[in-house]
Amino acid sequence: MIGRAAGTGGADVVTPGASPTGRRPLIITEDPLLLDDLLRLCAAAGADPHVLHAAPGRDGDSAEAEAGHPGSRAGAPVSPTGFNDAGVGWESAPLVLVGDDAARRVRGAPRRAGVFLVGRDLDDPLVWQRAVEIGAEEVLRLPDAESRLVDRIADVVEGAGRPALAVGVIGGSGGAGASTLACALAVRSARAGERTMLIDGDPLGGGMDVLLGGEGAEGLRWPDFAASRGRVGAGALEESLPELHALRVLSWDRGDRVVVPPAAVRSVVAAARRRGGVVVVDLPRRVDEAVAEVLSQLDLVLMVVPGELRSVAAAGRVAAGVRMVARDVRVVVRGRCPGGLDPEDVAGLLGAPLAGEVPVEVGLPGRVAEGEPPGSQARGALARFCDGFWQRALGAAQGVPA
Repeated sequence: MIGRAAGTGGADVVTPGASPTGRRPLIITEDPLLLDDLLRLCAAAGADPHVLHAAPGRDGDSAEAEAGHPGSRAGAPVSPTGFNDAGVGWESAPLVLVGDDAARRVRGAPRRAGVFLVGRDLDDPLVWQRAVEIGAEEVLRLPDAESRLVDRIADVVEGAGRPALAVGVIGGSGGAGASTLACALAVRSARAGERTMLIDGDPLGGGMDVLLGGEGAEGLRWPDFAASRGRVGAGALEESLPELHALRVLSWDRGDRVVVPPAAVRSVVAAARRRGGVVVVDLPRRVDEAVAEVLSQLDLVLMVVPGELRSVAAAGRVAAGVRMVARDVRVVVRGRCPGGLDPEDVAGLLGAPLAGEVPVEVGLPGRVAEGEPPGSQARGALARFCDGFWQRALGAAQGVPA
């Protein structure tokens, strides 16, 4: 859901709900102010942490918040195995945040990944020494590192693994069929069993949900994210979107045009990638700041170009803008005009590798008008191209020879 996390300065976040028991980070600090900061950042990331907080003041004893050890002495060394009855300890927690005030308490604990030393004193010359002593992966100084810390905590909550293979589709000229190909790629990916999200990157395109026959489906559209700030939870994003033909769709609606800030676009696409599987983005031909945010997160951009000279000339201008941001741009030639250019000639003129040729599929416009999305016909030219593309692309992403 889209909500407002308490203590985050009113920042809007999409919260994934309480973190599963096995994904709850562990906080170790004796500084109540630092603890407040870390709890606030955990809330922004949708995490419910375990806390080992030794607060002096009860006749020299320590008050343990959630730690399960009332009566232990403040500043006493922490056992590296199991801090409480729930089995949360140095070795079992997925992420450990150690306040620089409490570093001495975990000195000598077994070395492990996912330990961060957190503090607020920017001028402390001994902080790096303490980080080495406890085997910290990184030193994070607040408030400068708040955004990075929220990201790391949220990765733990969401169980971040291999990011999605993100593919953008853009038309080299008007009417090239980029939206049709993007939709077909998403449909074939989903039918192959891949976790798939289709993102509509063109606010003037009429809505990808229409192309899928789901304009009335319940779920969020781009305008719902216009006011969001901060990190977007991957799981919550997925659950909030319409599910059509076994894939999730983030589309524009048919209301008044709403401008979604580039920062919000960046957060949404990053969340889509963190969920894994496949992300397909239908891109507009004009590269503005928001589109550039999308392009920077894509693994590959397919430029759809009809095989005739005028379309190639137009595609050259589009390609110049895309290449300023995108890492990998390849050409898909759509159909062959009488006396037109060969696919290899089109790719050569654009100075980009050829991803393949998509023949014109007879009867496709009529089937789409009747509610059948592109790519549904397994033996159709469009489906065959998409299936071959995913076999090569997903195999390469997983290190499997295509």
